[in-house]
Amino acid sequence: MMEKDGSNSQQWPACGSDNVYRLEVITPLVQQLSCLDIKRIADICINEIPKLLNARLASLYILDEASDILHLEKNNHPFLINNIVSLNQNPPSPMVAAVRTKELMLVDDIESYTKPDISKTQRAFSRNYQTKGCIIAPLICLGRVVGVLNLTDKNDGGCFTADDIVAMELFRQLIGASIGNINLFEKTQRQAKTDGLTGMLNHRTFYETLETELRRSQRYGGQISIIMADIDNLKPINDNFGHRAGDMAIKQISKRISACIRQIDIAARYGGDEFAVILPNTSLGDAIVVAERMVNMISDSPMNWERKEIRLSISVGVGQYNAQVCSDDVTKATDQALYAAKQAGKNTIKVFDPE
Repeated sequence: MMEKDGSNSQQWPACGSDNVYRLEVITPLVQQLSCLDIKRIADICINEIPKLLNARLASLYILDEASDILHLEKNNHPFLINNIVSLNQNPPSPMVAAVRTKELMLVDDIESYTKPDISKTQRAFSRNYQTKGCIIAPLICLGRVVGVLNLTDKNDGGCFTADDIVAMELFRQLIGASIGNINLFEKTQRQAKTDGLTGMLNHRTFYETLETELRRSQRYGGQISIIMADIDNLKPINDNFGHRAGDMAIKQISKRISACIRQIDIAARYGGDEFAVILPNTSLGDAIVVAERMVNMISDSPMNWERKEIRLSISVGVGQYNAQVCSDDVTKATDQALYAAKQAGKNTIKVFDPE
């Protein structure tokens, strides 16, 4: 960790050719870092910034906050390094220690470093490096760590300088802001495409995906099966237990539907109490099996709500279509089968018959 005191403040040199050179290099890099392309950002981190600081090796990790795991995005090491690093290590590795403090860590000699003390078991790769010094820079956005940039092995065999630290402090804030903007943009994109309650695709994205699958089927052949499901008796649940119970029923059913399908299948919340599933390259018989699995899983397990059991069930329509039909015809036809299932007493399946 870099330590500062009043007697040795670390300032950028007031003049000199090296200072001018660095400014000339830094300015375009700063402009390039302001983007929503993680690959371009990673290229700058691994290919350009090490040149500026005269470092031989670099690695960039991105933090997945949900799992507290750092994932290796890019590196230029000629040997293997960790692809993932858990923040729950004890004792912590140097990188984990830096992330926990959110402060840039400057290490002149990893073997004698004591703030914090770094166990030998956490330095399994140290023999691969030519020097004992490194910079570990947590990338910060709005006070939160979003990743880490590591530099090591000065080409001249020396230690990183005060000027190196000043430059890295600048870059870690800029890189962190760019990664934070990417995360925010991706989150906004996901929210625009998904239903807020269930996390499934929303109505608009369902149609966009169906159009894509129909075009793919038209190009490569094959047929598409569609399942449409409607929650039985959602209004009585809302009336008798409240809308929070109704929302919980929708969430429970969405999870059970998702549990019944493959990764390549696409599930959406089609309407308030209606769901739709696209099954690419799936026979009608296989789609019926999936629908039966959904009906049984939902009806066999009541929902617990405030110490009461609420019975859940769905009515399901199933259809199979070739690539020549339009998306509206697909949903209308499957909806007819769904309506027939509702009329037949609910908690059942009907198949669309084109005849």
